[in-house]
Amino acid sequence: MAIRLGDTAPDFTAETTDGSLRFHEWLGDSWGILFSHPKDYTPVCTTELGAVAKLHDEFQKRGTKVIGLSVDPLSDHKGWVGDIEETQGVAVNFPLIADSDRNVSTLYDMIHPNADNTLTVRSVFIIGPDKKVKLSLTYPASTGRNFNEILRVLDSLQLTANHQVATPVNWNDGDDCIIVPSLSDEEATKKFPKGFKTIKPYLRVTPQPNK
Repeated sequence: MAIRLGDTAPDFTAETTDGSLRFHEWLGDSWGILFSHPKDYTPVCTTELGAVAKLHDEFQKRGTKVIGLSVDPLSDHKGWVGDIEETQGVAVNFPLIADSDRNVSTLYDMIHPNADNTLTVRSVFIIGPDKKVKLSLTYPASTGRNFNEILRVLDSLQLTANHQVATPVNWNDGDDCIIVPSLSDEEATKKFPKGFKTIKPYLRVTPQPNK
């Protein structure tokens, strides 16, 4: 069953490269990113896990925990992380779930039989501190993900969770935001002391409120 935005992220217990963990307990009050890779010892996945490891400090700044998954066993994970460090120049600094029984893959609908009936697609789930799914992305096995884009979306999700704004096309952290239409001009004047520009009654732009 597909997971939709706003659904509670399924909880599970799994063996990982950092030991056994229960997912919701491990997340605690943090934001979380759960992402799957089709198979260990594959070239695209090797580059992806290296890129995520290099972004460790960026995720930490955003109060976000990252965890990876494939259907390969823990012994493969432990061997593969050495290859990642050797070829990508960084140690894997987040847990990798060994999902050989496909329990987590099934809970999160990560196996798409029309693409491949045994391997996971490149799924990404961003999960809020309330354990609700805030974003889901699905990539084919052949296409590596852009984790700078995932950071950008995380910035938007965290901003819009705390302020009554939305982020426009191609927005990046620090850019102007859009005031949600449900706020009146009077309310917006009080809420956004930096002011705002009305382009249309439904399109009002204000500087990013948390900067």
